[in-house]
Amino acid sequence: MNFIVNESAQKLRGGYYTPLDLATYITRWALGGTPKTLLEPSCGDGIFVQALSEVGFSKSLSFTGFEILEAEASKARDRCRNQRLLNWSIQGEDFLGWAIGEMLGRRANFDAAIGNPPFIRYQYLAQEAQGKAEAIFKILGLPFTKHTNAWVPFVLASMALLKPGGRLGMIVPSEIIHVAHAQSLRTFLGTSCSRLMIIDPEEIWSDGTLQGAVILFAEKKKTPTDHSDGLGIIRVSGREFLNDDPGNLFNVTGRMNGKTVEGKWTRALLTTSERALLDELCERPDVHRFDQIAEVDVGIVTGANKFFLVPDETVQQFKLQAFAHPMFGRSEHCPGVIYDEQQHRENARVGNPTNFIWFQKEAVRLSKPVLEYIQLGESQSLQTRYKCRIRTPWYAVPSVYTTKIGMLKRSHDTPRLIYNRLGAFTTDTAYRIKTTVSQPEKLVYCFLNALTALSAELEGRHYGGGVLELVPTEIEKLLVPIPLSVRPEIRKLDTLVRQSNVATVLEDQNRKILGAMGIARSNQDSLLAAWLRLKNRRQRLTEEDAEGD
Repeated sequence: MNFIVNESAQKLRGGYYTPLDLATYITRWALGGTPKTLLEPSCGDGIFVQALSEVGFSKSLSFTGFEILEAEASKARDRCRNQRLLNWSIQGEDFLGWAIGEMLGRRANFDAAIGNPPFIRYQYLAQEAQGKAEAIFKILGLPFTKHTNAWVPFVLASMALLKPGGRLGMIVPSEIIHVAHAQSLRTFLGTSCSRLMIIDPEEIWSDGTLQGAVILFAEKKKTPTDHSDGLGIIRVSGREFLNDDPGNLFNVTGRMNGKTVEGKWTRALLTTSERALLDELCERPDVHRFDQIAEVDVGIVTGANKFFLVPDETVQQFKLQAFAHPMFGRSEHCPGVIYDEQQHRENARVGNPTNFIWFQKEAVRLSKPVLEYIQLGESQSLQTRYKCRIRTPWYAVPSVYTTKIGMLKRSHDTPRLIYNRLGAFTTDTAYRIKTTVSQPEKLVYCFLNALTALSAELEGRHYGGGVLELVPTEIEKLLVPIPLSVRPEIRKLDTLVRQSNVATVLEDQNRKILGAMGIARSNQDSLLAAWLRLKNRRQRLTEEDAEGD
């Protein structure tokens, strides 16, 4: 978990500035619609004003910018004067506060909007700014979540203030494609825009951050009843695309509507044939949504994992043997698909925290060493943490049970299920899964294949570093093929996972599982190639990187 005290001043104000070449490209797109009025909701030091000069602009163009930091606003004003803009205004105030009044008055003021809105987490915003962000959603009638980021209401308000047929061009986080907190924005853009395009780079454009960014181009409908062509995503490498006409790229980009823009935009990363294959497989009776065949629950929530998850050394030091139970919760604990006594002993041998300390609520006589361990936790103020302080006693963890199947919350290449043969406990770094239609071994075995792996890429989310994360509502949407004729060779699969790379495992499993369903090898290979492409995109691997992996 990130805390505000640990973040830099630059990150807290979302101050990652736009390179001039990218600003110029976006400005070329905006001016291609021959706007008379142009908005920049967070103009910083005025790099987009500089871009106007690079592109060339009509003397009648009216430019309005907003910048809350006066020192930066002053730089932007100087640039306006230097570029000899005739009609300009740099407002030294918060754009969202101003936009609320304009939106309530139902005013559409601008022909185009450009910029690079601030990337600031909602919890890092001042309370007043949080209220303004929520108000933008309320005015537009959109669901709001406190997991949102400042750039989302900035884009929403900018689009709302565009006239019919107006253009929006902005640099936004690449998470716009997949994170849950941007769903309201995706829905709003999908319904209010005639055409959408995302330019998706292999590289990270901002130095000093793991945050990937994309260029969003959007064209507002001329009337609410106009048809929408939907969304297209263009993958680019390097800066060569900047030499092309952005208007031409926007016009020739293939787009998909329907499922592509209803939820996450990840389906737009697939080719037309890949989408068709996926839709065809979804209709098969032997392909199931995960929630049709299993139930997902979070692991044990301790509130202080370092206190409750300990190595053997700690158990021995404080004589905690009566309270120690086997557990796993990290990828290094589970290199295969089976967690058994042998794997547990190996984890203990290398010093991993393999013991879950479970103090049950029923009163028991605690020895002096055990009391000393509890006091050690209190000396670290663990009893004041939210999850600990709402229970009595604070060290009695609730909802402790185990399931035959576990699944780690995060994965590097692709998620896999763990057959929990030992009956070990898992913390909230993993999920507890109960199968409802098949034996646990079969679900674990059938889960590893390219179709399920691809659906995980489409349904999951990722942030800086490229680790794939799935929450229960996303796991429930995964596609899992379970052919009746397949008998799970789970021990062989466990050995294969430990000894081979993931692509080899998925290809082998495709032959056994998808092949048993009569799915042609060419289609198996198409699913594998689509998974690999999306996985490499998430991890920001070039073709050369992937070949050497």
